[in-house]
Amino acid sequence: MTTPSFFEVEARLDGRAGRTGTITTAHGTIRTPAFVPVGTKATVKAVLPEAMAELGAQALLANAYHLYLQPGDDVVEAAGGLGRFMGWDGPTFTDSGGFQVMSLGSGYRKTLSMDASTDAADVIATDKDRLAHVDEEGVTFRSHLDGSTHRFTPEVSMGIQHRLGADIIFAFDELTTLLDSRTYQEEALARTQAWAARCLAEHGRLSAERASRPGPSAGTPAG
Repeated sequence: MTTPSFFEVEARLDGRAGRTGTITTAHGTIRTPAFVPVGTKATVKAVLPEAMAELGAQALLANAYHLYLQPGDDVVEAAGGLGRFMGWDGPTFTDSGGFQVMSLGSGYRKTLSMDASTDAADVIATDKDRLAHVDEEGVTFRSHLDGSTHRFTPEVSMGIQHRLGADIIFAFDELTTLLDSRTYQEEALARTQAWAARCLAEHGRLSAERASRPGPSAGTPAG
């Protein structure tokens, strides 16, 4: 297996999987293993970007679902991309929004629990209460903010994340719980694998499209 050029392994534990390395991005390097603080809505609550740097944060992570709904990925792009929007000069990540689609705008009544003793009636909403429905192509869901209907597919998630302009973006996946049957877990895994391939293809297409534009594009990380 070829190691991606943006990631270099620097040391390994003999006979074990442990390792250290460096991820190189357009906005700086990340020495791994690393703790990446979560700034879901492009801000770490109650902590200024300058303070995050002083605390030793190497990178920050925001969420595609939340920024798509508010203020809008187009707004972030127009502001110069995620880093400029949040006042952060270092590397940035964006989550695909898959978890939030299935937990906030989804068919779950409460915050998802990984406790095997949780009763299904406490977690899974009835059909009339469901806010999201999954099919092979993607997920149709209602916003947890205003109830408006939206549609996420692997291609839509990639488009949103490209407009946000993070250095590292995540593939769109389906969230399941311990309460789902083995059959459904296997179906969801196969679906997520298919979505990952579609994400990679769309990422390649969007990257080529941006590279062919005459001059820098707002939201695109610059070297």
